[in-house]
Amino acid sequence: CPHCSSLCSKKGLELLFLSKYDQALGDVIKFPKRVPVLINYSVKKSVYEKKPDQNDLEILKRIDNLDIPESVPKNELPNMQMANVGRMKTTNVSFLHNFFLPRQAHALGGVWEKINTISDNSIRHALLWTVEQSIPGMSILNRYQPIMHGRPGGSQVNRQMAGVFYVPSQISECSPWYNLKGKISRLIKVFSKTHFPDRAICIFTGDCSETQLADNSIDYIFTDPPFGENIYYSDLNLLTESWHGVKTNSIREAIVDRVKNKALPDYQALIESCFSEYYRVLKPGRWITIEFSNTKASVWNSIQTAIANVGFIVSSVAALDKKQGTFQAVNTPTAVKQDLVISAYKPNGGFEKRFQQEAKTEEGVWDFVRTHLKYLPVTKSQGTFLHMIQERDPRILFDQMVAYFVRKGYPIPISSQEFQDGLLHRFIERDGMYFLPEQVAEYDRQKMLFGELKQASLFVSDEASAIQWLRQLLKDKPQTFAEINPLFMQQLGGWNKNEAQLDLRELLMQNFLCYDGKGPVPEQIHGYLSSNWKELRNLSKGDTILIAKAKDRWYVPDPKKAGDLEKLRERALLREFEEYKQTNKKLKIFRLEAVRAGFKKAWQERDYTTIIKIADKIANSVLEEDPKLLMWYDQALTRSNEERK
Repeated sequence: CPHCSSLCSKKGLELLFLSKYDQALGDVIKFPKRVPVLINYSVKKSVYEKKPDQNDLEILKRIDNLDIPESVPKNELPNMQMANVGRMKTTNVSFLHNFFLPRQAHALGGVWEKINTISDNSIRHALLWTVEQSIPGMSILNRYQPIMHGRPGGSQVNRQMAGVFYVPSQISECSPWYNLKGKISRLIKVFSKTHFPDRAICIFTGDCSETQLADNSIDYIFTDPPFGENIYYSDLNLLTESWHGVKTNSIREAIVDRVKNKALPDYQALIESCFSEYYRVLKPGRWITIEFSNTKASVWNSIQTAIANVGFIVSSVAALDKKQGTFQAVNTPTAVKQDLVISAYKPNGGFEKRFQQEAKTEEGVWDFVRTHLKYLPVTKSQGTFLHMIQERDPRILFDQMVAYFVRKGYPIPISSQEFQDGLLHRFIERDGMYFLPEQVAEYDRQKMLFGELKQASLFVSDEASAIQWLRQLLKDKPQTFAEINPLFMQQLGGWNKNEAQLDLRELLMQNFLCYDGKGPVPEQIHGYLSSNWKELRNLSKGDTILIAKAKDRWYVPDPKKAGDLEKLRERALLREFEEYKQTNKKLKIFRLEAVRAGFKKAWQERDYTTIIKIADKIANSVLEEDPKLLMWYDQALTRSNEERK
């Protein structure tokens, strides 16, 4: 406290309000007490600061008593989420003119009125556009920031918090010339040197789901769509739009907004209508790039579902490194923690026509994989490292194929095991990734340049990611249970609360093989031991010394044996799924992989009712955060409704 030197926190103090007559409303309103404490002014080229004196306070009092200009909007603020929380809630901003201190209102209102007297349309619009950019910066949203870039001083122009209505404790009240002088000179410099040839640039403002563009007419799309409840765009627009006397129609605004009763399913439907329009106008075989930024997995899955439902196929997901301005390869479990760039393509017309004839055959599967591999990057590198391309992993390829068939309404013609075998015979494998013959030479060349392949770090949160983590651990280094267990236990901190946690032995037995010391040492273990122990080199696979060292080690099976394991695991999963079908209770903790396997089997049998009934037993939050369950459920609802018609 500057008066008594007591140490006080702002949180522990009571906010002081004053009753004040509002000229525009003709009524007495309660406002937080605001006192001018510092004046920044200039004389010629010198800048000074002073504390307000009596003369300054008298001038402010005279301005307070003036009628607010007619051009200042005075509409009541509609009900909005931003007004119900945080700093807006305590400031009693109920009408649009409450965003402006009296002097700000007179300054902006005066400038606005003068501009509107200009008869030349182009000049008037250019000036209105210039001034409208300063509206938030000349309101009570403008924060006082005496320290910028780590040092005292700096501009106070447009210091409002981006993406939200936030009224700070300390307001920087800028004059129009302070705010606009630098902006006007910069705009003059830009537009005096810029020439746009006729029809070179087109700016469209409107509903993204109705662009009025021709089918298959656009070469490339970059989009940064709304993400759930991140930003209330139409509400934010209100402050500037009100000066123009217009208002955004927010009925089809693709956001989550509890005040407007827009939940996640509404958001997904609206965003999907926009992506459907993107798909319609994009040329076949061309690309769309989507930037994503949200920390909720449910929103991430809604975006992925919307992209896939309309027909796009995701080629890659990369993290946007804002510090370096580069992209990094990422895994889906950690994806929502970062800003992402999603690259997807619209399948070319030739494949679409072929697929209609091949969809019910195995050839449709391999035509899809062949076409998809053409669109995937051959290498990904960062610095001196070559990165694993997750999209070329056989399990990811299988998931992509399944998703494509399901969304097209066709049964999946082959099993996971048959798919793995087919990949081996039709494509070339390198480091657990599959390539077309014409791509593999480029990959080999790049690997020679970069050297070792860097594996992406995995975040274990459920059974599927645990299996993937174990596969990565055991692929190059077969280990005993005693060696695996302590490493595995360290990974369980982020396990999903609704996911049944399996014993490590069960995970190993259902997905990997253990050498029991009988027969020759498996190639996977032999290769590891002979590479890491000199005394074990050049020994036959039946040597007793090698067998003793190899005994009880778990390893990744070859594709043929992996297929047998997969069949046994699938039977176990379907047995659990049958138990879920019989229970009448909600599923609070369950085996997610069992539900996925059950949904897949039900889809093959066109038993959409089972999918819908089981989905109803699962909490919405779990359903919304799992892209595979969400896909089966959405498609089951669609097909079920079609059959009723």
